[in-house]
Amino acid sequence: MNSSITNLPNNLGRLELELKSLQRRKSIYTVFGIAITALIVVTGIDLANESNATPFSQGFTKIFDFPKDMLVMAWDLGFTRWWARVIEFTPDLLLTVNMALLSTFLGFVTAAILACFASQNICRNKAVVVITRRSLDLFRSFPEIVIALIFLYLIGGKSLLPAVFAIWIHTTGALGKLFSEAIENIDIKPLEGLESTGCSWISKVRFGVLPQVLPLYFSYAILRLEINVRASTILGFFGAGGIGQALSTMIQWRDGGRVVAIFFLLVTTIIALDYLSDWVRSKLIGARS
Repeated sequence: MNSSITNLPNNLGRLELELKSLQRRKSIYTVFGIAITALIVVTGIDLANESNATPFSQGFTKIFDFPKDMLVMAWDLGFTRWWARVIEFTPDLLLTVNMALLSTFLGFVTAAILACFASQNICRNKAVVVITRRSLDLFRSFPEIVIALIFLYLIGGKSLLPAVFAIWIHTTGALGKLFSEAIENIDIKPLEGLESTGCSWISKVRFGVLPQVLPLYFSYAILRLEINVRASTILGFFGAGGIGQALSTMIQWRDGGRVVAIFFLLVTTIIALDYLSDWVRSKLIGARS
């Protein structure tokens, strides 16, 4: 005991030296990484300059030319005519929002079911837990655009179904993981009480699990809805319809008034969904503003 106390200053000194050595090593690695990154960037710029007719430096100065032109065109229209463009694309926005709502609802229901089989505290079969978790991993491994292109190839033609299926599958994987983590963090005592009364597994989920996790479920779902609105817009560029397809067409036509109107609708929708999420969350947890 006395020997340990006597050697404590020496041990602390060695520990301090090791920490300083680690800090120096970390600094060297950081500088080395920055140097490699800078070398790659410079090399890439040189290769781009050799391959392109326009040098990178000249192209970089024109990066804001397109948005500037769009804003100037929208300003030249005047508020009344520009607002007519906003009204013109409102049905396309509603189509995109409906697409996101449907796929989010389907993903919510599917994820809520699969999450029960992916949670170790309510599903005792380890094989079922592992298979369900790996399935959820697979669902969210691929971006929506990849899944949509696969369904587009299988279904053929331009329609909303490939986009709905793609967002549904990806939403199931993303929400399923969040839902299963929420279930595994619940208070287990209500389940033990229900189990002692001989309740069925479905009754335990209904009365012991859902009341604890529903506020989180709806909060995650609204956040996912906001993400899916953006995903539906992106998929519209590939023929899924809605405001994304309209935006793609207007950009090709360089119609600044309509492009700015579409961006206005998208930004307004995302902000509205954010406020909706806060309101629903406050109602679910009983918070007072």
